[in-house]
Formats: sequence, structure tokens, C-alpha cells
Amino acid sequence: MALYAVGDLQGCLDPLKCLLDRVNFDPSRDHLWLVGDLVNRGPQSLEALRFLYAMRESVTSVLGNHDLHLLAVAHNIERLKKGDTLRKILEAPDRDDLLDWLRRQKLMHYDAERDIALVHAGIPPQWSLKKALRRAAEVEEVLLDDARLPLFLDGMYGNEPAKWDKDLHGVTRLRVITNYFTRMRFCTADGTLDLKSKEGVDSAPPGYAPWFSHPNRKTRGQKLIFGHWAALEGRCDEPGLFALDTGCVWGGAMTLLDVDSSRKYRCDCPAQR
Repeated sequence: MALYAVGDLQGCLDPLKCLLDRVNFDPSRDHLWLVGDLVNRGPQSLEALRFLYAMRESVTSVLGNHDLHLLAVAHNIERLKKGDTLRKILEAPDRDDLLDWLRRQKLMHYDAERDIALVHAGIPPQWSLKKALRRAAEVEEVLLDDARLPLFLDGMYGNEPAKWDKDLHGVTRLRVITNYFTRMRFCTADGTLDLKSKEGVDSAPPGYAPWFSHPNRKTRGQKLIFGHWAALEGRCDEPGLFALDTGCVWGGAMTLLDVDSSRKYRCDCPAQR
């Protein structure tokens, strides 16, 4: 069995198919990890979800901010934004099956045999791997709770609180956990977030740095696959870290990683808009 991981799809299905063909991916034999942001901005969000759902037994995905936004829009259509490409999903006859599958995906996946983790944006420097898994599980539990889910989806938007505190509770607690896993780029050494800066590593506000660069990061040395940060263009010099968002939806490439060999494949064919 081969294990591959792919960067943010954002509704770009054709480049994904190009990469899977290149490595002769066989869902009866191989497995695919996805770093989240399966949908939105690109032209094939519905088709991408259907493609993954059809081979769901061979797929492991974590949730990105755009995936959570889709779930929120499905519960409150007024949250649909001008630039979203989600309406086809919301109007599809199989939307309930697709959305139910999506809400069952995790914020963080850990393969103990390979000792490697999969997240969308990252893990804040003050959390160990064990603590990150516990915090992710809090949100994952709510996503599966029909009674609590609407309150979470309505309350997850916002940049505050900017820092984790174990005494936080309710939606406020879930919001900061979600922001770490799905929106983080820059933070301070104690995990205080800056969620406004979105460019490359040199654009950090004073006192902030890329989440992965802090010397005392508790997951330093841990193998970790992440996406979300297209401005990195797949470049991350930290040992054991694999940045896979190479901006396909913005005219860049899509990147596929052979997890066991660390070999990368790129598809430079532009997404059809």
C-alpha cells in the first residue's frame, strides 16, 4: 500500500486527478490523505467532494477553514459570501450524504505507526502532540452532536480570543482551538495569534513569527504535514515538516507527497475557472 498526501484542493479536481494518475493511485490498494480545504474558490467543489466520497474508504482528510465554512453555510445560508463557489453543493440532490461525510472528518489525524500527524494550518507552539490531539477531539465531538453543532457553527467566526487559556469554555473555547488548527500562520511563542497577516514568512508583524519557527515549539522534531499557507509555496525548512499548499487555486501548482519516501509530485496545469 502506498500512502500519499495532497495539498489544498479548494475545488480543483482536475489537478488532483492528474497527480493520482501520475502515481498510478489505486483506491483498492493505496490511501490518500488531504490537508483540508477540499472546497471553495475553485470551479469543481461539488465534483471534488463527490470524487472523494466515492472512494471514502481510501481517504483520510482533516478539516480546513473553507470546509467548516461550507458546513456553517449549510446550516445558515446567509453566511454565503460573494466569492464562494459552494452553491452547487448546497443545491445538489446528494448534499446530505456529502455534508454528513464532511462533518465526520477530524481536525487532526495522527498515524502512530509512522509517527506523523496531519493538520490543515498547524499546531501552536505551546501544545504537545498529545495536548493537540485532545483539543482537536473537543471540536470533533461537537461536529457530531446534532444539538450543539448549530451553535458552534454560528459562533466559530472571529479572531478572539487570540490565545488559548485552559479556563475558556463553550463556543469561545472551541473558536480558539478551531482557529489554531484551521487559520493559523503567525503567532507569538506563547501562542497569541495574528490572523490578519497572510503573506510569506517575512511579513510577520513585530513580535510574531511563523508558528513552526519558534525555538521552543513543543512539537519540534515531530513529523507533520500541513497546508493552508499558499504563500509559503511549499517551502518550509523545519525538519520533519511538509508544507503542501502550493496555491493551485490561485494559479500555482498542486502538490502530492509520497508520505513514506518524502518524494513530491507537482501538477502545474492550472485549475479550470
